[in-house]
Amino acid sequence: MKKLLIVYHSQGGKNLEMANAVFAGASHDDLKGVEVRFLRAFDATDQDLLWADGIIFGTPENFGYMSGAMKDFLDRTFYAVEGAVDAKPYCIFIGAGNDGQGALSSLTRILKGYKFKEIHEPLIVVGELTEEAKVSCEALGMGMAAGLEAGIY
Repeated sequence: MKKLLIVYHSQGGKNLEMANAVFAGASHDDLKGVEVRFLRAFDATDQDLLWADGIIFGTPENFGYMSGAMKDFLDRTFYAVEGAVDAKPYCIFIGAGNDGQGALSSLTRILKGYKFKEIHEPLIVVGELTEEAKVSCEALGMGMAAGLEAGIY
């Protein structure tokens, strides 16, 4: 059984909707060989990163940066998992008001320090969350889970 961690932050609700769609895709009935752990950034720990075979990070764009909660999660876990999570696959979703590039840049810079392996283009939703964007979030979750289940990642 492969293990997928979805760790996210949401304050205004948009990222929660995105995270729920990612979770729905990752826990689709057709995926039998993947256990999904769905946690807010404030609740996730280093043990969750060690448990996971793959991780999906979700953050809003706050002042052109990742959320403080996501930064807190990364600050709390880095030294505890350093060297133990190298090459674990990850992907990112971002709910943005501007272009999301500042949040993406700050998050990917830190994730490179963990030595994770990016396996999918980041999903950035600018503005309102449309039904089409929710479908993209579901596809992101399903794609990551299916890749883990198939042993691709």
